[in-house]
Amino acid sequence: MANLKDDLASLKIDQNSRAGGGGRRGLVALIALVAVVLLIGGGWFLTQRVQAAPVKTVTVTATSGSGPAAGAVLNASGYVVARRRATVSSKVTGKVLEVFVEEGQAVKRNQVLARLDDSQMRASLAVAEAQLAATRRAAAEDEARLREAERQFKRLDQLVNEKVVARAEVDTAEATVDSLKARIALVEQQIRVAERQVAAQQTDLADTTVRAPFDGVAISKDAQPGEMISPVSAGGGFTRTGICTLVDMASLEIEVDVSEQYINRVKTNQPIEAVLDAYPDWRIPAHVITTVPTADRQKATVKVRLGFDESKSGKTPIDSRILPDMGVKVSFLTERQPETPAVEARPRLLVPKAAVRTDSGQSVVFVVREDRVERRAVKVGAADGDRIEVISGLNSGDRIVVEGHDGLADGSRVKER
Repeated sequence: MANLKDDLASLKIDQNSRAGGGGRRGLVALIALVAVVLLIGGGWFLTQRVQAAPVKTVTVTATSGSGPAAGAVLNASGYVVARRRATVSSKVTGKVLEVFVEEGQAVKRNQVLARLDDSQMRASLAVAEAQLAATRRAAAEDEARLREAERQFKRLDQLVNEKVVARAEVDTAEATVDSLKARIALVEQQIRVAERQVAAQQTDLADTTVRAPFDGVAISKDAQPGEMISPVSAGGGFTRTGICTLVDMASLEIEVDVSEQYINRVKTNQPIEAVLDAYPDWRIPAHVITTVPTADRQKATVKVRLGFDESKSGKTPIDSRILPDMGVKVSFLTERQPETPAVEARPRLLVPKAAVRTDSGQSVVFVVREDRVERRAVKVGAADGDRIEVISGLNSGDRIVVEGHDGLADGSRVKER
């Protein structure tokens, strides 16, 4: 029994030892909990400290075309205009029967463009011609009566000398002759009036055929068969005032508005280089025709007329790619630049000026990569309006910051607005 009691006593746990072990495990758990709290709090604190800066970005794209002309003293923009441009109409009001012109068709001077209903004109002409014929017959009758009256007067004049007839009969015969002469003069005047009426009716009849006033190209067709046309607006807007619009392509030139602050840089016959918006790689030689001697007080600009060199002689037609109302940019040169062989223009990277910053004399931009920015040095070229050319340091497709640069550094977190 003694041994069994000892064995049972050996299995009893010491209360002091049990309390000491539990305290250590609780201390370890408490330390771990505090560490987790500190870790979460520190992460939250760092997240709050490194907030993503809101920025506005643009994507860099390559633009074909060349830069500003060398030796330019002034740049401006304007439009191609035609000095000879007309909406062709008829001189009389009538219904359109046929139209012989379409948009884009080249026409020659006096070419028939349209015909109007001329039935009324032909009827009026027939009446005028009939009146003229009747007046001429009346004149022929009066001339025959005058010849008879003159013979009668001669006979009576001889008889009065022989005292066979009274003087009163001779006077009556003479008055008849004078009356017939006056009547014939009136009829001759009436004949001339009738002839003028016939000519007027013939003119009205000819005006029913609409012809081209000059060589040109039709840029619009404004009337169709069956419509009424009139030289003046009438009929509550249902009457057309033109058949088509013609443009003399040989009269094309450029009109630009130059700020009055820089008009002193413009001289007559000054060389120009023009670039159409539609063909940015094509430099067109031109020259100053004249400066319109008045200023626009609202815009503070002066209009300048420019001519294409290829049309200066009047023998060479203007290139068919140049069309009225095209947008064009021009560079006023100090002297004509020597012609160089045509080469394919390299793509240009034009970015907003606001995207380029200057840091320690170096041009830099911030390129967005996912949610971070990369500070990158670039080399810039000539400015083009509110944009500037980047020669090196960027590639087409890069996203760069244009707003929200303040506080940015290489590697800063950003978010796009």
